[in-house]
Amino acid sequence: MTQQRIPVWVKALDPLSQFGLVHALRQRPEILLIGDAELAESQQAQSQPGRADQRTTPPVVALVAVDSLDAGAVQVLRSATQRGCRRTVLIGSTIDDEALMTAVELGVSGVLRRTDATADRIVHLLQAAAAGDGSLPPDLLGRLLGQVSRMQRHVLAPRGLSHTGLSDRETQVLRLVADGKDTQEIARELSYSERTVKNVLHDVTSRLQLKNRSHAVAYALREGLI
Repeated sequence: MTQQRIPVWVKALDPLSQFGLVHALRQRPEILLIGDAELAESQQAQSQPGRADQRTTPPVVALVAVDSLDAGAVQVLRSATQRGCRRTVLIGSTIDDEALMTAVELGVSGVLRRTDATADRIVHLLQAAAAGDGSLPPDLLGRLLGQVSRMQRHVLAPRGLSHTGLSDRETQVLRLVADGKDTQEIARELSYSERTVKNVLHDVTSRLQLKNRSHAVAYALREGLI
């Protein structure tokens, strides 16, 4: 069975890097390089409902190469998403903690240092991105986890929130709903008024745009929030 090639749109902020990446990937049978015109056609096809080939066609992956994640690089990453690239791999010379958090916020799924960017490693990251997986160098992953931990301690926790977006009280109520308890039982167990329990559930369903408490529990379980 012929391996399906991954469509990749390459964008580097300097001509030499653009040429080098295109030249390296053009020789790889796993990769199908697409230009701006093909990217526009792909975006138009994705916007058409009911196309049967949308389920079988790999997503377009943007490969963006920058020196640092400055304003110009951020604009390129945003442009890639706006132009229909559903996954992004970033190659950078300098990736500090702030740049790493910015990349994650912009939906980058794979990060590679320029010094580590061999053709094989680039292709591996592109394949992982196309499959919906993420990939970070181990030290960058550790730094990212440290950033999340610091955010939890210094930003979210003082406000009674967690990285899940649910407060401790909301999590407690949803867990008891998942256990099959009604409003009165939840209020008694948590020493809340029934009105408070109802308000908590209303806040959660409204904020997350869910239909009812059952939908809220299903969502929280599916996302691993409770």
